[in-house]
Amino acid sequence: MNRRLKKLIFLLLCSFLSAPVAYSQDLASSTAIGKWDLEVEYGEAWLPSWLEVKLSGNKALVGYFVGAGGSARPISEVHDREGLISFSIPPQWSGTHDMHLTGRVSGETLEGTILDHMGVARKFKGSKAPTLLYPAPEEWSAPKDLLAKNTLDGWVPQQTGKENQWFVKEGVLTSPASGVNLMTTDSFKDFKLHIEFKYPEHSNSGVYLRGRYEVQVEDSFGKEPSSVYLGGVYGFLTPNENVAKKPGEWQTYDITLVGRRVTVVANGKTIIHNQIIPGITGGALNSREA
Repeated sequence: MNRRLKKLIFLLLCSFLSAPVAYSQDLASSTAIGKWDLEVEYGEAWLPSWLEVKLSGNKALVGYFVGAGGSARPISEVHDREGLISFSIPPQWSGTHDMHLTGRVSGETLEGTILDHMGVARKFKGSKAPTLLYPAPEEWSAPKDLLAKNTLDGWVPQQTGKENQWFVKEGVLTSPASGVNLMTTDSFKDFKLHIEFKYPEHSNSGVYLRGRYEVQVEDSFGKEPSSVYLGGVYGFLTPNENVAKKPGEWQTYDITLVGRRVTVVANGKTIIHNQIIPGITGGALNSREA
C-alpha cells in the first residue's frame, strides 16, 4: 500500500472516530440537576463531598464540585446519558491527574466511581441535599458560653490519635502552632455565634458552622474581598468588603445561621447578609446536611 493511500485511510478513520454521535435528550429534565451530598471511600473511612449540577441555557449542564479538601470547583460540562453522568476537573492543590467522576442517578440517590487526582479509583455514594430554607425563630434562647475560663471542658479534638496542642489561659483559647481542629461536644442547629479572635502573620484558619460550612479566618489585610479571605464562606460566598485588621489585633465575628441562610458581621460591619450557602465546604465533618 503506497504512502498516499495510507494517509487517506488514516484521515478517513480519524474523521469517523471524531464524528459526533447523534444523541437527543432534553437536558432540562436531567435527573442529575440539583445539589448532592456525597461521601467518598478512603480506605475504611467515607469522607464528605458535594456536587451541584445545573442547566446552562438549553445546550449544556455545568456545575460545582467540592472534594474532601479545597474549595468549590467549577465544572465546565456535565455529561448525562439517561441518568449516567460524568465529568472531569483538573487538580487544584495536589495530584497530577484530572479527576474523573462517573455515576448513576437512581431517584434521590447517586452512586459511582471517582478516579482521583492521584489516579486512584474510589467509590462514592450520595443523595439529594435538603433545601433547609425556613423562617428564622421568632425569638432566641438565652446566650450560652462555649468557653470555660481555664479548661477545655465542652471541647474535643476533631482528629483522634493526634496531639491536641490547644489550651485555655485567662479565658483565651490558644493554639501555639498549626495542628488539630477543636469542636464543641454540643451540636447546634440554628444559632447566633459571637467569637473574638486574633492571629499571627500569614495565618490561615476558619470557623466551621455545624462543622460543615467554613467561615474563613485568614491574614488578608488590605486585599480585595474574596470567598477565601477573612469573612468569606470558603469557595462560595464573597464578602461585600474586606474588613480584616492587621495580624495581632483582636477581631470579631457575629454570625447568624438559619437553615442555609447566613449573615456575617465582621468587626462591626455586615459583610454577608442573609445569603444562601449552597453546600458543604472542603474539610467538613460530614456531608449529612439533613
